[in-house]
Amino acid sequence: MMNPTNPGPRRLTHTVTARQAGKTVFVILRHGLGLSGTVLRRIKWLEDGILLDGQRVHTNQRAAEGQLLSVRLSDPSAETDIPPIDLPLELVYEDRDIVVVNKAPGMPSHPGPGHWSDSLGNALVSHWQQADPWAVFHPVHRLDKGTSGLMVVAKHPFAQEQLKNQLHTPDFRRVYLAICEGAPDPDAGTIDAPIRRADSSVLRRTCADDGMRAVTHYRTLSRGAGRALVELTLDTGRTHQIRVHMAHIGCPLVGDFLYGTERRELIARPALHSARLSLRHPVTGEKLYFSAPIPGDMAALSAELTPESSL
Repeated sequence: MMNPTNPGPRRLTHTVTARQAGKTVFVILRHGLGLSGTVLRRIKWLEDGILLDGQRVHTNQRAAEGQLLSVRLSDPSAETDIPPIDLPLELVYEDRDIVVVNKAPGMPSHPGPGHWSDSLGNALVSHWQQADPWAVFHPVHRLDKGTSGLMVVAKHPFAQEQLKNQLHTPDFRRVYLAICEGAPDPDAGTIDAPIRRADSSVLRRTCADDGMRAVTHYRTLSRGAGRALVELTLDTGRTHQIRVHMAHIGCPLVGDFLYGTERRELIARPALHSARLSLRHPVTGEKLYFSAPIPGDMAALSAELTPESSL
């Protein structure tokens, strides 16, 4: 986890190698360190944006072997339109570049209409006022309001860009647990069904041939009492993808008011949890693995199910 001291804006430093000697700062940053043109255009105008041996330089400056190249990753300002609100927040991991949280069900991922003060973004901005004043809310992906579990947020544009480039590749994998009505047949398989916005609906999605490609892999873990606990992984990231696909095969999630039947006597939300997350760190390249236990409301529903291996 983070050191509570505040060392200032986040910077990336690099010692110029023999192979890079004579190349321009632009080439080293763009092709050696992986900074995009967008990031470079943003930082090159800052007084401390790009430094070579501590001195500000332009991107056409040629570097010598052994020189220290330093670039600012933090935003020019930590000011944000998101109001800081002190809300319960379960941190799983945090450093100067990213934070991984176990999002509670019922909390929106991002501020938005009707949710300007109760989102994960509000909670993180409040947390960072003391923990990391240079951090800015840069979401990488999102979870539906009712979905619980693991979610990663970047603290600066470079980390966000690197992680977004990993989405739906082997470097960035998410595993979900869901409890559905009925049981999938067969017990394991792949749902490859395009998804688009449903006609005359702002929120609802549907499977249709003219939709965007969507692929979900599922495996039944246990079943009973007319329900099943299913493990799911995604090759794509369409809005409501798991909920739409499970309803498409006749097994809507328990409690899903939009694609199934609201069951508040059983659970107050669609029974979906982001249980495992793996990613490659956007700055160090280290592979990181995280897990979050199934929450109480879903655990109670799954307690009466029989493991698939016992059937």
